Amino acid sequence: MSDSIDIAHLSKLAQLALEPTEAEHAQADLMRIIDMVDAMQAVDTNAVAPLSNPLDASARLRPDVVTEDDNREANQASAPLTADGLYLVPRVVE
Repeated sequence: MSDSIDIAHLSKLAQLALEPTEAEHAQADLMRIIDMVDAMQAVDTNAVAPLSNPLDASARLRPDVVTEDDNREANQASAPLTADGLYLVPRVVE
């Protein structure tokens, strides 16, 4: 990795107008981030088993049972157009 980052090019790509002092701070920040990533990549993780969940928790699922009555007619009463229990909407794709 090069010791310099082309901040002018990156700021142009990001459409940012950076003052010279802001560009210096941005370059220093990016270099610290790259150093941190390099340090993390240097850690040997071959003996570490991957986690499916970082909290080691399982999802609690509710039973799949009907809990409400069918109110289709009441729910569709305010709809502009319905037919055979379906909402009719204008075609948006030709």
